[in-house]
Amino acid sequence: MRRPNAQAQASRRNRPHEMLSQGVSSHSINKYSWCFPGCIVSAAFAFFAAASGLLYLSSFSSAHKFDVIIDAGSTGTRIHVFGCISAWGGMPVIDHGPTASMKVSPGLSAFANNPAKAAQSLTELLEFVRERVPKNRWGETNIRLMATAGLRSLDGDLAERILEYCRSALRASGFEFQDDWASVISGADEGVYAWVAANYALGTLGKEAHETTGIIELGGASVQITFVPGEPIPPEFSLALKFGQVIYNLYSHSFLHLGQNTAHDYLQKLLGSSKLKTSPESLLEGVYIDPCTPKGYLYGVEHRRISYDVLNTNIDYSRTPHAFGNFSECRYAALMLLQKEKDRCSYENCRIGSAFVPKLHGKLIATENFFHTSKFFGLGPSSFISDLILAGEQFCEEDWSELRRKYHAVEEEDLLRYCFSSAYIVALLHDILGIATNDTRVVFANQVGEVPLDWALGAFIVQKTAEAAVHPDWNAVIILAIRSHLRSIFVFAAFLTFLGWFALNRRRPQLK
Repeated sequence: MRRPNAQAQASRRNRPHEMLSQGVSSHSINKYSWCFPGCIVSAAFAFFAAASGLLYLSSFSSAHKFDVIIDAGSTGTRIHVFGCISAWGGMPVIDHGPTASMKVSPGLSAFANNPAKAAQSLTELLEFVRERVPKNRWGETNIRLMATAGLRSLDGDLAERILEYCRSALRASGFEFQDDWASVISGADEGVYAWVAANYALGTLGKEAHETTGIIELGGASVQITFVPGEPIPPEFSLALKFGQVIYNLYSHSFLHLGQNTAHDYLQKLLGSSKLKTSPESLLEGVYIDPCTPKGYLYGVEHRRISYDVLNTNIDYSRTPHAFGNFSECRYAALMLLQKEKDRCSYENCRIGSAFVPKLHGKLIATENFFHTSKFFGLGPSSFISDLILAGEQFCEEDWSELRRKYHAVEEEDLLRYCFSSAYIVALLHDILGIATNDTRVVFANQVGEVPLDWALGAFIVQKTAEAAVHPDWNAVIILAIRSHLRSIFVFAAFLTFLGWFALNRRRPQLK
C-alpha cells in the first residue's frame, strides 16, 4: 500500500529533472521574470531617442531657408537677409546666424533725374546677398523691394519708372522674384510692420492687446505712429491685424515730410521765407535768425561770420541765415511746423497737422532717429524727455567751433542737425503727443536683445505667417510640435526609466 505513494513522491521529485530534460531551465524562468521591466527601460530610451532624432532631422531639412527684403528708404537703401524655419500656425523662427543687412546711400529717390542709376545702386546689395545665401538656394529665395517715404514723396509716374528699372535688376538677380514684389508701401503699412517687429522682439505678438507695446518711428522723411488705442477711432485710421487667435485693432498713420531730415530742411525754407517767425530778430531785413543751428556756423564761403551784437537793419544781408542756436526758440519753431494746417482738422483730436491722433495708450518704443539722437547725447533707453531737454539746451547754445573740436569724429552734416533734432523730438513727444517729461512708458531703442527693430523684419514675419496659413510646411509642423512638448517628452521618458528601474530592483533575486 505504501509503494504507490513512494512512486508519486519520486515522480514529484523527478519533475524538475524532467523539465530540464525538456529544455526548460531555471535561467529561462529568470529571463522571463526580468523581461517586463527591461522592456520598459528600452521603450523609454527608444521613445526619447526617436523624438530627439526626429527633431534633429526635421530641423536639418527645414532650417536655413532664406528670404530677402530691400528697404528702399529716403536716405538710403538697406537689404535684409533673413534666415528662418518656416512658420506653422504662428510666427516663423528666426535663425540669427545667416540673418544680416547692408545699407548703401543715397536712397532711390535721389535718382529721380536718372532712374537707370537706381538699378545700378542695387548691384552691391545683391552681391552681399549672393555671398550669404548658398547658390543652390538662390532660385527658392524670395526677394522683395519695398519703398517708403522717399518714393512716396515723388510723382507717381516717376516713382514707377524708378521701380521698373529696379525690377529689371531683380529679375536678372537669380533669386525668386515677381514684378509686384517691388512696390511703394503705404505709411500705415510701414507703421504696422514696425509694430509687428517690436512686439515679436518683445515676445508679446499673439498675446492680448493690452500686453503689446506701441511704436513711434522718426525716419528721415516721415514719422509713423502705431499702437493699440484705448478709445474708438475713425475707421480710416484703423487697421485689423490677426496673429494666432488674437485680432488687433491698430491705429497706424504716417506723417509724410515730418521726418527729421525733411522737417529740418522745410523749417529752413519757412524761416527764410518769413512765413515762420520765432522771435523779433527774425523780422530784420535781409537776414533771418536760425535758432536750430549752433552759433558761429558758416553757411557757405560766400557768407561772412556775423556777430549777433552788431546785427541791424542798415546792413544788406541778402536774406542770408544767421546761426544763433537757441533750444527754446528752435523747439517753438518745431512746434509751429508740426501744427501747420491744423485749422483744416475735421476730427476731434488733430495733434499733428490736420490728421487724427488718439491719446497715446500703453508702453511705447521710440526708434530710429529718436534712438540715434538720444544715443548721441549719451542717454540710455529709459532716459526721460527732461534729460533730452537739458542735453539739447547745452548743445544748442554752444559755439560751433567748440562743438567741432569736441565731436571731431562726427560728420559735419550729422552734427549740424542735433540741435534741431533734440528740440524737434521734445516738441513732438511732449508738446504735441502729450508725453510727460518724466514719463517712464517711453523707451528709446533700436533693438531688443539681438533683434533689430526694423520694419522690414515685421514685413518678413507678416509675409511668412500668411504663406504658412495657405501652404504649411510639414517639417515645421514636426519641429514646432516636438519643441512645444519637448519638456513633456523628457518627463515621460524619465518616468518610464524610473518605472523600469524600480521593477528591476523588485524582481532581482536576493542572495542569502
